[in-house]
Amino acid sequence: MLPHVMKAERLKWKRTFIPTLVWLTPIVTLLLSAVLMGGSFFQTGAYNWWYTMLLPGALTICCALIVEKDSKLKYHSILAMPIDIKTIWLGKIFACSAWLLLITVVFFIGITAGGMILFGNRISIESSLTGSFLIFVTLLWQIPLCLFLAAKFGTYMTILVNLVGNIVGVAAFADGGLWFTFPYAITARLLCPTLHIMPNGLPVQDGSELLSTGVIVPGVIIALIWFVCLTFLTASWFQRREAK
Repeated sequence: MLPHVMKAERLKWKRTFIPTLVWLTPIVTLLLSAVLMGGSFFQTGAYNWWYTMLLPGALTICCALIVEKDSKLKYHSILAMPIDIKTIWLGKIFACSAWLLLITVVFFIGITAGGMILFGNRISIESSLTGSFLIFVTLLWQIPLCLFLAAKFGTYMTILVNLVGNIVGVAAFADGGLWFTFPYAITARLLCPTLHIMPNGLPVQDGSELLSTGVIVPGVIIALIWFVCLTFLTASWFQRREAK
């Protein structure tokens, strides 16, 4: 049943901005880095803008548009379906997760091709692939959160809350000892040893404790726990909400 719900969700995206974001966001990121950074800093600059602002922003907009599509109809189309409400909510989460995976793949292909053809690979393909995978996994938890915020408070508040959370996580927690307590900081912290990029975009100094790979597995586990917990809590909330 869940795959059918996911397919139905994707069909509803056809006349929205969601499919366009898949290719537009990576292109804008790569062009910005090529114009403003270029050379050997093309890949590091692109990755920094990608995981700190542009990808979280696109993900937030995607989640908000998904909810907005149903909220305009006051969820009547959902309530009329002979399917458990939780399954519908899970369909939204996993459809958006598939969207996140796709946009991550598009960015990886773009940044790899740009590095090889135009500027030279400062970051190895293996490290770039690992970094892209970590970005995908550690941002999954934001999907149920953003869907909930969009359903509860609307699009603009969702964008504000999630972007502020990402900025605070990167600026205040990612390079400190308490990074694991603030989920918005996990992605930036794990990319330090993976891509050798500081949260501020500068290269990590040789010998820095930020190069320790021991944070990767715990960070992934923490991020996935957040995803599972938020998925369960928001699905339960959505079921109660629509039962009223």
